[in-house]
Amino acid sequence: MPYQNITATLSPADVQEIKAALQTIEQKLPFLVNLTTEERRRLYKMGSKSLTFVNNSLTAAQSNRDILPASFDLEEFARDYQLAAALTDIFFGLQQLHEKVDDTLMAVSSEAMSSSLSVYDYVKTAAKKTPGLKILAEQLGERFKAIRTKPAKIDSVM
Repeated sequence: MPYQNITATLSPADVQEIKAALQTIEQKLPFLVNLTTEERRRLYKMGSKSLTFVNNSLTAAQSNRDILPASFDLEEFARDYQLAAALTDIFFGLQQLHEKVDDTLMAVSSEAMSSSLSVYDYVKTAAKKTPGLKILAEQLGERFKAIRTKPAKIDSVM
């Protein structure tokens, strides 16, 4: 759907249902792991071209079991490939959903920030003539105060 001004709400019940659905997904994947940066660096990476290579390797191994050493676990290899293929399919769906949620969050956050800036301008203007708004204007203005440090004083020898 092309981006336009977003006018939507999520009820607390909807948010809870979505969170429950995410928990259900996680429960269906009890074998998920968290890799360290070092582990990620050391592991082979398998993209779409590699998935085809692994599939072809599995087919070759299943068709030629006699060339494999007895220590090679062909059934484990088949399970790993099947799980990788299934997770790849799930991953692409989650990636698309993530992109949509991320884009929507960015758009609606921008809308909220734009409205907030308008309110801040109105409050600053009104604070000049309306008692009690000066403190509110200062509170809102805290968002824009930069941390300023004085430059170190350099003694010149000239």
